[in-house]
Amino acid sequence: MGEASRLPQPRPHRVHSHQSTAIPYLQATAPAVSSYSFTLSVRRPAPIPSLRVSRSRRRAAMSAAAGSSSSTIGVSDATAANALSLESVGQNDLLIVGPGVLGRIVAEMWKQEYPGCKIYGQTATADHHGELAEIGIIPSLKGSIMGPKFSYVIFCAPPYRSEDYVGDLRVAASNWNGEGCFLFTSSTAVYDCSDNGLCSEDSPCVPIGQSPRTDVLLKAENVVLEAGGCVLRLVGLYKSDRGPHVYWLSKGTLDARPDHILNLIHYEDAASLAIAIMNKRLRSRIFVGCDNEPLSRQEIMDRVNRSGKFDTEFQGFTGTDGPLGKRMENSKTRAEIGWQPKYPSFTEFLGLSNL
Repeated sequence: MGEASRLPQPRPHRVHSHQSTAIPYLQATAPAVSSYSFTLSVRRPAPIPSLRVSRSRRRAAMSAAAGSSSSTIGVSDATAANALSLESVGQNDLLIVGPGVLGRIVAEMWKQEYPGCKIYGQTATADHHGELAEIGIIPSLKGSIMGPKFSYVIFCAPPYRSEDYVGDLRVAASNWNGEGCFLFTSSTAVYDCSDNGLCSEDSPCVPIGQSPRTDVLLKAENVVLEAGGCVLRLVGLYKSDRGPHVYWLSKGTLDARPDHILNLIHYEDAASLAIAIMNKRLRSRIFVGCDNEPLSRQEIMDRVNRSGKFDTEFQGFTGTDGPLGKRMENSKTRAEIGWQPKYPSFTEFLGLSNL
């Protein structure tokens, strides 16, 4: 997630179990046979010769039994199929922890690059499992995946929906087999800059213990790096119907500084960069995802109003104090990964020329 959405937000506490949840054993039972009393002796039938059934046929029979009985015991066909499909994980199969907006775009692009692969999506709740199944992502609940590990794992879940974010990263790392790549999408909010100054991949971060909001991200990053995974620090994510501009338009006016610098990257570009990093199969590296065209809040909304692509107009920012932002730059990432964004700037995304 991006700079704003990756930070923990206050919310009502909801306890999620991290214990692995076993799927009940599905077994078709034979109907009961009525008993009768006989006075005549009955000749015992000859024993039926035993038959050897191949492993593949046994698995097919078990799968059919599971599918036919799942509706009667409250286990969906998709869940049963998910449990069985985890018997084998392909070399290019992908596990996405947190398949939200970004994760779903990653899934779509990954399938285009690796036709025939399977993509698994791990979520905190089952609320959107139907949607995930419809777009070809095999859903499962957090803590339920057991057994075979994956060559490719990407963690896109934000911290505000977790009671133990660092623990969630440890679980994700345990689902990686050490091949391919394990990638964590973090945030550039961890960089220690609030004066609109320039920042890059190697700029200093906020010291641990100074801010609980950045502590959780930095500790999560450390888990990933120690496991050999990579970190992609993203700036503010956007597309036409999501992003800071949409929120500000809904408000009309906002008590915030107009000169605060923001950094942006389109969701599609963030996804393509994530895939490019995973394909490099690197270890314990930190990258930055941004479009290298930082804008102030006022500049963003001036362009939104000028584009004519939205039904309403933003009235203005009224704040005069508060911290400023940072100007992110990722030329090092681009050079090493060989990546360029589809949308070089928010201005060009809106169909405008750079001012």
